[in-house]
Amino acid sequence: MKKHLNVVGALIIREGKVLAARRGESPYAYVAHKYEFVGGKIEQGESPQEALHRELREELRAEASVGELFETVFHDYPDFCITLSVYRCTLKEGYENTEHEELRWIPLQDLNAADWAPADGPIVKNLRSRHRGESGAFG
Repeated sequence: MKKHLNVVGALIIREGKVLAARRGESPYAYVAHKYEFVGGKIEQGESPQEALHRELREELRAEASVGELFETVFHDYPDFCITLSVYRCTLKEGYENTEHEELRWIPLQDLNAADWAPADGPIVKNLRSRHRGESGAFG
């Protein structure tokens, strides 16, 4: 039986752009050098929001407000499966990259699910779809 991970991600939108974190090398080729939402595994005893606060401190050295749940998806990778819950977040101050190959602000209209880790792809598609339907609703 495959290992199942509960994972959280931060949907951070500023001035019509989404914060995307590009993964570096990975033993799992299907996620190497792909974008993902900043976040990570929920540790035992943590709520999703607590895990996201911890991950943002670890990966960005940043404090953030964790808002409402944007979307949850299940993805079955070849070696493991995950449940990914992405929350709307707002950075309270500056940030720095401590873990990823690159951090990039990508305009909503330029989001391409193929550039993202497979679990994140459906969320990116949904985000683009909402952006087209509610232009200006994201800020």
